[in-house]
Amino acid sequence: MTTTNDIPRNMTSVNPLAGIPDKALLSTRQISQIILHCSATKTGEDFSAADIRRWHLQRGFNDIGYHFVVKLDGTIERGRDINLIGAHCLNHNRRSVGVCYIGGLDRAGHPCDTRTPAQHRSLKVLVDRLCSNHPLATVHGHREFAAKACPCFNAAEYAPPITIPPV
Repeated sequence: MTTTNDIPRNMTSVNPLAGIPDKALLSTRQISQIILHCSATKTGEDFSAADIRRWHLQRGFNDIGYHFVVKLDGTIERGRDINLIGAHCLNHNRRSVGVCYIGGLDRAGHPCDTRTPAQHRSLKVLVDRLCSNHPLATVHGHREFAAKACPCFNAAEYAPPITIPPV
């Protein structure tokens, strides 16, 4: 059963980070960017970090390129260890964390914002925690650094508000 906005009832009260230890969200690397991606898979087709790891290994990567994957139901899965340099955004991997949500294509295979309400909520929770742990980091979409539609939405919606200290 779902609520009126299609967020499963179990996602309205459960912390989507409950299964991820705090240390998995804090890198020993200096993080200056959190880069959001889509998996470029069709709407409604659910995949996992294990699936993406397999795809990336088939392409010659040494592991999954992303640090976190957000499934259709809002489940957040760990990918590459956050202390290791990712393989998700050319020239930006060394000081970034890569977050990928499953989706990004409509049924015809065209770029489209396909985030489910649960994914939207989980992305917000995850990015907020990453920004809290890495306060100098800025939030970006992959499309800001490559000629791609990815992540098929404006990543700025997840950026924390800018606070200006009083004078």
